[in-house]
Amino acid sequence: MNLRMIGCTHQSTGLDVRQQLAFDPAQTIAALETWQSRFSKAEFVLLSTCNRVELYAAGNGHPTSPDSEQLIDTMLDFHQIPRQKVEGQLLTLADSEVVRHLYRVTASLESMVVGEPQILSQVKQAYQSAQDAGSAGPLLHGLFQSALHTAKRVSSETGLHKHRVSIPSVAIAELASGVFETFDDKHVLVLGAGEMADETLRYLSDAGKPHIHVVNRSLEHGQQLAEKWNGEYHRWDELWEQLAQADLAISTTAATEPLVTAASFAELVAPHRYQRPLFVLDLSVPRDFEPEVGKALGVYLYSLDDLDRACQRNRSARAAELPAAEIIVAQEAENFAVEVNRRATAPVISGLRAGLERPKKAELERLFNKLPDLDEQSRQEIQQFADRLMNKMLHPPLESLRDASQNGTHHGLLEAVRRLFRLED
Repeated sequence: MNLRMIGCTHQSTGLDVRQQLAFDPAQTIAALETWQSRFSKAEFVLLSTCNRVELYAAGNGHPTSPDSEQLIDTMLDFHQIPRQKVEGQLLTLADSEVVRHLYRVTASLESMVVGEPQILSQVKQAYQSAQDAGSAGPLLHGLFQSALHTAKRVSSETGLHKHRVSIPSVAIAELASGVFETFDDKHVLVLGAGEMADETLRYLSDAGKPHIHVVNRSLEHGQQLAEKWNGEYHRWDELWEQLAQADLAISTTAATEPLVTAASFAELVAPHRYQRPLFVLDLSVPRDFEPEVGKALGVYLYSLDDLDRACQRNRSARAAELPAAEIIVAQEAENFAVEVNRRATAPVISGLRAGLERPKKAELERLFNKLPDLDEQSRQEIQQFADRLMNKMLHPPLESLRDASQNGTHHGLLEAVRRLFRLED
């Protein structure tokens, strides 16, 4: 296949190195164009996310096609990173290993949270960027299209993506969705502006189009989170007003005491809600909401303990789906290998047929010139005889080539056929 992949993942490389090797969208296009210019006979796709940076390359056997060491140097050179800084932290794969790895990545079997849906769109974007840069050729086109097909099979034929395991994903997909049919136009209040708040909003935005309102003591961090999700920032003293208007409240602060007590909720919030449903995700340790708040009419209060139990149930259900997903990956990887091998043998088979067809036609023409009185039926009989003879002579070598392409042992045979019949000419 002449496929190569070099890169780093959350499984083998620390965050500090991954951050140094990461590519933003503009850098991705620039890097692909640079590498394509340097290795004109090669193909490239670059996948860069917070958890992985992977360069996929394909060559056609040309002497100038880069090997794994050259690919490593190429990636490091772009960021001007010395090799000793990443020694032992980069992953290198070849041929069938590349195929299986990409399939597992795209199907989210290699993700930090197995089954998370974001990686599929990230792979699609990487593939699109390579197309925009003109660095994806026939082999990588086939590989990435097959990987996307594999991911769709895993999603549709297994329950892997139905069982979420991260706390924010379970909170939104299972608990909050049980209260609200849709999140469109819902008033969402976020207390705090840390990573947990950001991740929860990511899942929430995937599920609908809510109105985001962020309350945070730090003006800078609160505004950054609000701007990222097209929301509004509010000062801390507006907490009670926003809580009275909220449909969904997500609390992720680092406060050491409850921010919302049962007494303060009853006095400052409940009279203004008229028993409208309020879904509260208290993701803080210690709690931001007193448990007694959940006893108020229309309030659905869930803490980290409630969510962790749901996550544990989903982890068990997800584990049962993994074998089926791995079977699909293995099937599709085998199908891809067979197709690549078939494409490799097809030009030789066509060349072999064409190489015998030319002398056959020449000899028939010479024979018919010597026998000008032959009737049309006799000419057709001789033509058919020549066709059958050529097909029978071609049958054994063509069968051998097809069989060899099925099991991946065709390379030596292809070279022998090329040399014997001078197909390279």
